[in-house]
Order: sequence, then structure tokens, then C-alpha cells
Amino acid sequence: VQGNEMQFASIQKCFNNDPKHTSKRAVCWFQTNKIKVMEWPAQSLDLNPTENLWGGIKNAVSEAKPRNAEELWKAVKSSWAGIPVYTCQKLVDSVQHRCEAVLKNSGYTTKY
Repeated sequence: VQGNEMQFASIQKCFNNDPKHTSKRAVCWFQTNKIKVMEWPAQSLDLNPTENLWGGIKNAVSEAKPRNAEELWKAVKSSWAGIPVYTCQKLVDSVQHRCEAVLKNSGYTTKY
């Protein structure tokens, strides 16, 4: 970080086609900050390893049974912080296999 400016050298993001990711404002921000956004098919849960993490967080929050927004946020942060680095690395390493499985299955659902 230089002053108040963030340096985004060679960052690439992949998002599904959710409107918050494809809005004119978001697209302009990505372009202004020179962030490449990968083309990504809508409803492509098989390709997005992040969905596996959200599933675990959802389960942890459900088990915590938060009674208000503060407890909800606490449960989400606690669950997120508890995700082992190994789990994230394993999911990242699975991307090539995910892509191959989706191609092999002509875009239909896979085991992922």
C-alpha cells in the first residue's frame, strides 16, 4: 500500500454473474484498478471452490443459533477464522480438476 492507494499488480478475480459483480459501478472499479475479471458462467457452483467454504460457514452459523445481528456476525467471523489454510489450499488445488470435470460433463453438475 502506497499512501491511500492500493497496488493491485497482477490480481485476477473470478465472480459468478451475480448483478453486484457485473454492475456498471463494479465493472468500472475493476477497470480503474486494473483488475482482470475472469469470464465466469452463471450458476457455476461446481467451478467455484469458495462455495464449499460458504457451506461450512452456513452450517457453523446454524449450529451457533445467533439471536441477533451481533451474534450472527460473531459466528460468521469465528467460523471464517477457523478455516484451516490446508482447506483453502486443497480447494485452490482442485480448480483444474473442477474445470476438467465440468468440461467432461458438458457443463452439467459434477461431484464438486
